[in-house]
Amino acid sequence: MAAQPLTGYRRPDGRVGIRNLVLIIAVDDLSNAVAESVAKAIPGTVPLAHPYGRLQFGADLELFFRTMIGTGANPNVAAAIVIGIEPTWTERIASGIAETGKPVASFSIERHGDLRVLEMAARHAALFMQDASEISRVPISRGELLMSIKCGESDTTSGLGANPATSQAVDRHIAAGGTVIFGETTELTGGEHLIAARCATDDVRKKFQAFYDGYVAMVERTGANLLGSQPTQGNIRGGLSTIEEKALGNIEKTGTAPVVDALDPAERPTAAGLNFMDTSCAAAEFITLTAAAGAVIHLFPTGQGNVVGNPVEPVLKISANPITVSTMSEHIDLDVSGLLQLEYSLAEAGDRLEAIIDRTVNGRLTCAEALGHREFALTRLHPSA
Repeated sequence: MAAQPLTGYRRPDGRVGIRNLVLIIAVDDLSNAVAESVAKAIPGTVPLAHPYGRLQFGADLELFFRTMIGTGANPNVAAAIVIGIEPTWTERIASGIAETGKPVASFSIERHGDLRVLEMAARHAALFMQDASEISRVPISRGELLMSIKCGESDTTSGLGANPATSQAVDRHIAAGGTVIFGETTELTGGEHLIAARCATDDVRKKFQAFYDGYVAMVERTGANLLGSQPTQGNIRGGLSTIEEKALGNIEKTGTAPVVDALDPAERPTAAGLNFMDTSCAAAEFITLTAAAGAVIHLFPTGQGNVVGNPVEPVLKISANPITVSTMSEHIDLDVSGLLQLEYSLAEAGDRLEAIIDRTVNGRLTCAEALGHREFALTRLHPSA
């Protein structure tokens, strides 16, 4: 199957995106109403509202800033409006995004009020939308795209079908010079040694192992039994009885390439190839973090069916479960159930996935985008002060 030429948006910092969004970013929960009002006033803009408040500190605060700045800096974003209750944090996020060279404007509600901020921000957003509409797609190479992967609502068909098909795309993307992020730290339990063995250097292996050991220690300190959360009720319904079974299916989608680095949550990769990121297994949180790290397309194999999307990073759903494909067809971008019915080979399933990836890169909306799924979920490390 001949690959079609790829096009995208080349940003001032040289990175490549596949969407051309204007974001309206709320810095805090108090600013959600104004951000959403601006988006209503200027059709086509994308609001980023969230329930996160203030008074974060330490590593939690740094992760918050890294996530918010990284989201606005994502190559799928053409321009951003940042709105916060007070100027200091608002300007910190706006200036971090502005380092990419893209247009940014910031507004604080203190000493202005909602209505004045709404007017000022809407005027800027309208201009940003007009300017973004003149940005043209240009030829790009596959290796310039940063991809992320995560599975969800996994079942037996995930490990046998959708995840192996995803591994084909991962290996091909890396062979083309591309970069891929995977994670789900606790979901490697029972197979973590397989990832450790694939780490390219001792330093990467030590970083990965420290992330994994730290996550397990945190869970053990609570004294809780994770059964029912890991594996989830959906996993159990789909036939996965242990976290070890789930882990092996999870690892299957990562392909065969060595792990070149181990990243903090929302950290931008610096090495091409397969990168591990220390993350929760929660779908919306995971994709929010990878989008903040700069990923522009996400591959999401699912067994029982998952509907997650993201405001910035298009999410492609792949399923090999014929029941899910039939009952949730509006959510599934690629049906690979024929792989389990021996209708085509794994390589041919990879060809089918590569074709839908290319169409998505070139502008085709994913099912999640078409249905309006824009889940944006910040990862919280500890309570606020």
